[in-house]
Amino acid sequence: MRLLWSLPKAAPALLRHVAAYVDLASLDLARACREFAAEFVACVIIAICALFALLMGCLVVVAYTWDTHYRAAAIAWMAGGFLVGAIAAALYRSRVAREKSRMLGSVRRQWQEDRVLLERILAASDQD
Repeated sequence: MRLLWSLPKAAPALLRHVAAYVDLASLDLARACREFAAEFVACVIIAICALFALLMGCLVVVAYTWDTHYRAAAIAWMAGGFLVGAIAAALYRSRVAREKSRMLGSVRRQWQEDRVLLERILAASDQD
């Protein structure tokens, strides 16, 4: 019952905390959007440039070896090179994904700290 009587006293502090959580969430979301946009733009540029470079390189190799008996070997080596490149890109992508910051991470950390305080306040109100 004391909890209901102490609620009007705690309301301003609770509202300030809610507003702070909203601010933290907006900062986390803005950072996540910036990180995602930067990663997306970089990936698109890399993909387009790499695609054109690979196509031109393959055309050069095929044109150079077309009338020789190395034609099949050249194509096999290019396929192997693409496979190695794909594996390297997958390893890089997994490293980037591990290092990415958690969505709403600061809100989670602050909630863990505030939850302890809130439990203490509620426990103190129940004892009175």
